[in-house]
Amino acid sequence: MKPRCFGTAVSAFALGLVFSFASLADAKDRLVFEPAEGTANGKHIVLISGDEEYRTEESCPMLGKILSQHHGFKCTVLFAIDRETDGINPYQIDNIPGTDALLDADLMVIATRWRVLPDEQLDPILEHIQAGKPIIAYRTATHAFKSGNYGGYDWANFGINVVGENWHSHHGKHKVEGGRGVIVEDNANHPVLNDVADIYTPSDIYGVVNLDESTATVLLRGMVLQHLDPAAPPVDAKNDPMMPLAWLKPYQAPSGKQGQCLGTTAGAAVDFRSEDLRRMIVNACYFLCDMEVPKSADVSFVDPYVPSFYGFVDSKTYRDRDLRVEEFELGSSATLVTPKGTFEAATK
Repeated sequence: MKPRCFGTAVSAFALGLVFSFASLADAKDRLVFEPAEGTANGKHIVLISGDEEYRTEESCPMLGKILSQHHGFKCTVLFAIDRETDGINPYQIDNIPGTDALLDADLMVIATRWRVLPDEQLDPILEHIQAGKPIIAYRTATHAFKSGNYGGYDWANFGINVVGENWHSHHGKHKVEGGRGVIVEDNANHPVLNDVADIYTPSDIYGVVNLDESTATVLLRGMVLQHLDPAAPPVDAKNDPMMPLAWLKPYQAPSGKQGQCLGTTAGAAVDFRSEDLRRMIVNACYFLCDMEVPKSADVSFVDPYVPSFYGFVDSKTYRDRDLRVEEFELGSSATLVTPKGTFEAATK
């Protein structure tokens, strides 16, 4: 009996290893949303999340679902993946698998924060830039990369060179003063602003001082509000002048090719409860892909969207939560955690 028991134990152990290795091999590190049946427009968008504060792991899948299911774009969503657990963990600043999806992408949407990626993950991003392909950069993408020398590219200044600004400051008081998008009258008829009128951001307005407004088209300016409430009055002293909140600008690649970027300092996951902010991003996808922008794009949520409020937690919180890519598949939605003591006001 003992040998038989030993053999059974060995078999069970071996079977467990097989399941373990299979589980690791099958671990998802990205989402691919194919267009809803009969809607495919032939365009591929890659959305890259990876920030520790504004929950882009929640906002990027939501946007990918809207773009694929309502508008016919194929969407690939990438995440910062913990090298040990295979879970989503934006505190793993050196690992975003799947950037090779950019090789056949028409548009990159990036919302990372101070990443330090290995060469093989930077290479497809650099190819996208060198080809002069369009980019949408939101919130912390002004400081998308902390450092890196791959390809001789100045990754630390991706914000200045492509988006139009690096990290500068919180112009509104962080977690105290919210923001509102104010349309620039001269550009009110720009297609990116089709049916965009009312954007409220619980995240504060960033300071923007380096954007060259002689070459950029500023679409929205950010009004600083006294509280995290859409009905709060403005902070007059901080609104003269108001900071740019969303803009289009050309960028020059080292290859000599020119591309175009939509930059916005809005984009915390909770900001996207604003229908008009979602619509601006969808409109920009059409515009930058050289497609006719809808008069009033459908930006209704595909799956329930109840985003976590912004704020730093830590790597352990993500590991304890064990947030998985699969939790954002079609038919599913997930959140991380709202930090304790955070005040959340209504969106409108």
